[in-house]
Amino acid sequence: MFMRFRLKQRPALPLTMLRLPQAAASIHTVSKQLVTSSFGIAFDIDGVILRGANPIGNSSRALRRLYDDSGALKIPFLFLTNGGGIPEARRAVELSNILEVNILPSQVVQGHSPFRNLLKRYENEFIVATGKGEPAVVMSEYGFKKVVSLDEYATHFNNIDPVAQYKRWSTKQELNCTRNSEKTVSNHIDYSQKVKAAFVVSDPVDWGRDIQVLCDILTSGGVPGEENWHQPRLYFAADDLQYQAAFPSERLGMGAFRIALESVFNRIHEKPLEYTSFGKPNPFVFKNAETILKHLLQDSFLGNVRTENADDSSLPSFKTLYMIGDNPFVDVKGSQQAGYPWFSILTRTGVFRQRENHSQYPADMVVGTVEEAVDFILKREDASS
Repeated sequence: MFMRFRLKQRPALPLTMLRLPQAAASIHTVSKQLVTSSFGIAFDIDGVILRGANPIGNSSRALRRLYDDSGALKIPFLFLTNGGGIPEARRAVELSNILEVNILPSQVVQGHSPFRNLLKRYENEFIVATGKGEPAVVMSEYGFKKVVSLDEYATHFNNIDPVAQYKRWSTKQELNCTRNSEKTVSNHIDYSQKVKAAFVVSDPVDWGRDIQVLCDILTSGGVPGEENWHQPRLYFAADDLQYQAAFPSERLGMGAFRIALESVFNRIHEKPLEYTSFGKPNPFVFKNAETILKHLLQDSFLGNVRTENADDSSLPSFKTLYMIGDNPFVDVKGSQQAGYPWFSILTRTGVFRQRENHSQYPADMVVGTVEEAVDFILKREDASS
């Protein structure tokens, strides 16, 4: 099996930190061995840990090596994914059940997790969220008080989707939105008010409808049907062109939807589309992951006691942080841009499947599976036991 190894030293970029989720009550399950760790690991999910909902590459067995015999975490790690659509706490439960290890909500960093940083700006503003899963629930749990899903928003404008009558599909998403409507949408929201921002939280389900309604919002100043050239802000949780799902070949991701929306918008509007994309490969996502891992290390040592105004400089540091991913354009590129102490490992179980290393964004190490990646890390760090 071909492996390529190359250690790189890169200058670090300024840290951009997101507000961390509240530490789970189960933090006591972190092993005291953790405080001695000089390295941490970030795992991509799709194409590395899971394909669809099924573990791949002996991922369950690989992750169990990061816990001690009692099931307590001994090596700090988290999941760094551009996916999403449900709250981090619920995703942690799903991963725990599938992988048979205890995953904390703070160990799950999704594409839309950075949206927390925008709470002060939009907490009491009218915003629309779209994507698979429960995008409005996600934003509501972050603290946004006047958020509705694009599904719900579109129902308040007659004929806004000219082909709606031909759509006969129904989704679990509709049921979930109904079940959580009391939690996410105020009964007193005035849908005629201006939308101040639109958030693409996860991969959209109905591209045609979403492109139409988003164009209506963005070209009208926030009220479909009106004429106002001031574009409300638009945010994407990620910009992946493709990703590895359950189907054998890659599927179009949020980046493809962004390209489609941008192409249409720029044809019908006199000014180009303005937007902000989060997610990998943005360097700040990796810097935030580093900070989360540092807090995990510190919390285990201090017994989950954190000083409110603690300086990041007081946090423990890592000699090496490993990014294990399957997409050179996202996982490897991001870790390279983030610089020291990131070390990239590319698996052949997802988007990347070549024998040779990627030519444009070569990883520091190429392996077959995530289990091989973990084995390499533990041997390199002399932490196999």
